Amino acid sequence: MHPDKNKDNAMKIGDKVRFLNDVGGGVITGFQSAQVALVTDADGFEVPMMVNELVVVSTDEYNVAQPPAHQSTPAAGSAGGGTLRPPLHPVVDDDDPVITFKPRPLERRGGDVANVRLAFVPADMAAFSASPVDAYVVNDSNYALHYVLLAHENERCRLLHEGEAEPNTKVWLERLRHEDLSLWQRLTLQGIMVKAEKDFVPMPPLNVGLRVDGARFFRRHAFVPSPYFDTDALLLDVVAEGRPVRSVFVEPTELHDAITARPVAPAAPLPPRSQVAKSSTAASGPMEVDLHAESLLPTLAGLSARDILDYQLKVFCDTLDANLRRRGTKIVFIHGKGEGVLRAALIKTLKSRYRSCRWQDASFQEYGYGATLVTIV
Repeated sequence: MHPDKNKDNAMKIGDKVRFLNDVGGGVITGFQSAQVALVTDADGFEVPMMVNELVVVSTDEYNVAQPPAHQSTPAAGSAGGGTLRPPLHPVVDDDDPVITFKPRPLERRGGDVANVRLAFVPADMAAFSASPVDAYVVNDSNYALHYVLLAHENERCRLLHEGEAEPNTKVWLERLRHEDLSLWQRLTLQGIMVKAEKDFVPMPPLNVGLRVDGARFFRRHAFVPSPYFDTDALLLDVVAEGRPVRSVFVEPTELHDAITARPVAPAAPLPPRSQVAKSSTAASGPMEVDLHAESLLPTLAGLSARDILDYQLKVFCDTLDANLRRRGTKIVFIHGKGEGVLRAALIKTLKSRYRSCRWQDASFQEYGYGATLVTIV
């Protein structure tokens, strides 16, 4: 079928239509199938609609099918006058206008908040640990992204890729073998985000440093479902909900030192969002410590699930160690429901290292099933 029209309903790209069973209308900018048309409304949003729910209100004359300009005539004296047949070769009229219509970039509601990711998809998920991976830039926003991707080696860098990712699209970069991943350990994505055909709210230029942990390519749980691919992918945030991830490179040795280092004599609990403990009387509540990774760490980029869990346990132990002499202190550790991995690790630590402490589920009305109350005795 010609991409500019739907033969079953005679609707064409460029036709102005209104909705039969709803308020509104727009211009047809494409077809998903013979039954579904893509209609762009006055706000620039493209909406799929069943063609039997549309009514054409006007059309472009040059886009209307016309009968052939010349047709063969029946042979002289033939019985019944013969039949009309088109010529063997189509006749082209030089005066016909050239169709230069180009659909506007696809936009979606809520897409003016930028989300940009690097994605890595194994060519063979069944053998992901040995399979090469396809690298993509995913532009999940209504802005076009003009980007350059740089790889760092010591104090120098190398240009890996440059190009443009149209709104709400993904761009394939290259296929990587596992031995190629060493070049992708330290990256910088620079770019600008714009809209070509309409006014827009400007965004600051991007200059985001990223670290790609090669070990994650060998961990099955690192590949997760996403709306961008029909198979699991490893996703690395560049811009999340309009905010670039923290531009920092963390070396493995530095990460290990940060996780294993213990303060000499902590005067107060370490978690940034924990509250100072008050007396454990009925008139005052317990101390609260939020163990969610997003509350404890400035960025999760480049960290494995094991790294995050180790840091959460470190905060848990440091908090208890700092309050062991304050008998009667009650501390609520907020860990969330999730899959129960963190809660199980906390209870295991309590049983092995803090046997003198009592623990129970925190108030369901206040915390749901996502918190544990520890009492120091």
